[in-house]
Amino acid sequence: MQASHLTELIELEDAYWWHIAKRQLVLDLLARHAPPPGRLIEGGIGSARNLVEFRARGYDVAGLDIMPAAVQHAHERGLTDVREHDLTLPWPFATASADVVVLLDVLEHLPDPVGTLRHIHKVLRPGGRVILTVPAHPWLYGDWDAALGHFRRYRPAELRQHVRESGLHVERLSYWNGFTFPAAVAVRSFEKMFPQHRSAEFPRVSPLVNRGLLTAASLERWWLRHLPNACGLSLFAVLSRTA
Repeated sequence: MQASHLTELIELEDAYWWHIAKRQLVLDLLARHAPPPGRLIEGGIGSARNLVEFRARGYDVAGLDIMPAAVQHAHERGLTDVREHDLTLPWPFATASADVVVLLDVLEHLPDPVGTLRHIHKVLRPGGRVILTVPAHPWLYGDWDAALGHFRRYRPAELRQHVRESGLHVERLSYWNGFTFPAAVAVRSFEKMFPQHRSAEFPRVSPLVNRGLLTAASLERWWLRHLPNACGLSLFAVLSRTA
């Protein structure tokens, strides 16, 4: 992550629909699959806003990030157990010490995602859970992904394969953010036909549109409590360590 993107995350984390919708989705998944109390480790903390929320929900939290600025910002928010660390290296926690690991839009940034999932397997206790999100559909890969440092966008089968190779087990896997899918396809198709430089900034929307997107995200979360999505810009997964 570039320093400018971290600054943008800090500015938008409390109001922008994307960040709120993803945080609420993850909180729903945690409540259903790995409720507090418990030891929660987040890999790739970004602005640390989610880690603050996890702590408020009753988790004993820790975090890792490769960016010194992200770690410093977390410390300024009162999160003491946050360390600078490359997620592709063995994680600096005791074996089987975590009840849940959260990995939000991180795997696509890593050259060796299977290796990182194996490190997670080691720190996760038997019966523990992993909550993760990744961008979906390789055919949508474009300048936005390149600007963000993505190595890939995922197909469900590819994510399942990476999880299987790590020794973890997929309990649940679905698309999400389906309500913006048609617009995103139109934008990415236009960009492929007429290439232009694309920054990593989130597209700004009016307060009215922001509220509308949050309402759509809330309806989608209700749907996902009962059925999987057939399409969407991202994938979420609930993984477990069975042994």
